[in-house]
Amino acid sequence: MKPTVIAMENVTLHFPKLSSLLSMVTGVFKKKDNKFTALRAVTLEVKAGEVFGLIGKNGSGKSTILRVMSGIYPPDEGSCYVTGKVSLLAGLGTGFSQHQTGVENAMLYGSILGHNESEMTEKLPEILEFSELGDFIHEPIRTYSAGMKARLGLAVASAIKPDILLIDEVLGVGDPQFKEKSKTRILNLVEQTGTVVIVSHSFGLMKDICDRVGVVHKGKLVMVAHTRVKR
Repeated sequence: MKPTVIAMENVTLHFPKLSSLLSMVTGVFKKKDNKFTALRAVTLEVKAGEVFGLIGKNGSGKSTILRVMSGIYPPDEGSCYVTGKVSLLAGLGTGFSQHQTGVENAMLYGSILGHNESEMTEKLPEILEFSELGDFIHEPIRTYSAGMKARLGLAVASAIKPDILLIDEVLGVGDPQFKEKSKTRILNLVEQTGTVVIVSHSFGLMKDICDRVGVVHKGKLVMVAHTRVKR
C-alpha cells in the first residue's frame, strides 16, 4: 500500500468577516459572531503518486483546502500533515515587483516558491522560452498586461518539479493557442510529479487525469469517488 503524503483530519478554518465601522460597533453590543467558517471538519488522505481532484461551486472551499495543504493557512481546529516538497500553482504572478524586469521577477517568484538562485538560474532559459514574452522579458513588470504576468507566473511555477504539486485552476491563461500550450504543460507536469491535488471546473479534465475526485460544498468535503483512471 502506498504511503499517505497528505493527511487532513477534521480541519476547520475561520475567516474574519469584512465589516463597516458601524456594524463592528453594533456587533460589540449585540455580541454578533464576526467569523466566517470557510472549512468545516474536512478529513481526507492523499496517497503518494495519486492525482486527487477537488470540484465544487465557486466559494465552496476548494482553493482554501489547497492553501491549508500548502501551509499558507494553519487550521483553527484539526490538523494537516504533509510529507515532501510542495509547490502551489495559484494566483500566478503573486509577489511580482512592479519596478523589476521579467527576468528579475522570475528569479524572485522562484525564491517565493522555495528555490535558490542557482536552481532558478538553471531553469531561466526554459522559463523565458515558455513564457513567449520576447524582449518584454527585460522590461519592468508594470508595463505588462495581466495576461503577460500570468504567463510569466505559469512559466516559473511549472518549471519546478516538486514532490507534491497543488494546482488551483490555472489553465485559462492567455490566448487560445497559449491556453492549449498551458494545458499540455500542466498535464506533462502532472505526469512527472509524485503527487498532485488539482482544483478545476473542467469535470472532463478531472475525469481524465484524476484517480479520485472530492466534492466540496459550503466548506465540507461531502463525497469522494474513484474515477476510471488506473495507475
